[in-house]
Amino acid sequence: MTAVAAVRSLIAYIAILAYIAVAAPLALLIGVVFKWKGGMFALGHAGAALALALAGIRYRVSGREHIPGTAVVFCANHESNVDPPVLFEALHRRLHVLYKAELHKFPIMGTVFDVGGFIAIERNDREQAMQSVAKGAESLRAGNSFLIFPEGTRSRTGDLLPFKKGGFIMAIDGQAPVVPVAISGGRAAMRKGSPIVRPVQVSVRIGKPIPTAGLTLADRDALIGKVRAEVQTLLAEGSLWI
Repeated sequence: MTAVAAVRSLIAYIAILAYIAVAAPLALLIGVVFKWKGGMFALGHAGAALALALAGIRYRVSGREHIPGTAVVFCANHESNVDPPVLFEALHRRLHVLYKAELHKFPIMGTVFDVGGFIAIERNDREQAMQSVAKGAESLRAGNSFLIFPEGTRSRTGDLLPFKKGGFIMAIDGQAPVVPVAISGGRAAMRKGSPIVRPVQVSVRIGKPIPTAGLTLADRDALIGKVRAEVQTLLAEGSLWI
């Protein structure tokens, strides 16, 4: 089974690299020259769907009815490298992401992220991080929804790590509701130190939005506590594949 997974992973990696080599310049052309963000997101979703299919990653979603028609901040736990593409596909057709600045170094992709409206946050530079948060709040007020991983890194055990404050400051400043999201099942896809991606069944549970209207920065810790408790409750509901 490991040999099969290794061959499948190799095929997936080659196919995705080839897709990026073609789609990324096309996305830049569409976004910069024609100002067509919808086309950029369509290419992004095609790439994410291709990657998940080739790697054998399947997912089920519950709670989509909780997503309002306005801009929101989706707040998800993070346990696997497969979480971002699954949530990108599962949550919203034009999902923006608040992502760690280290990912910006990848050739072409960082530029595509910028043009697409994704926002890099520098975790080791508070002043720059707050500038990114302010930029995200402005984008929220313009009607764009965001995904945040407030743990800041993957949980190695599946237990929730402490939540960082930046994304919640962004939600309060943008006066956008926070939607708790629990994702599980992906941790078995990649073992520590191994590039092999194994087929898994992922569950995505979406909770009810938690409003931020009228909140100030003084309320951020209470908001964090409430959202974290909701994510924990959703995780405790278990797999959607049973």
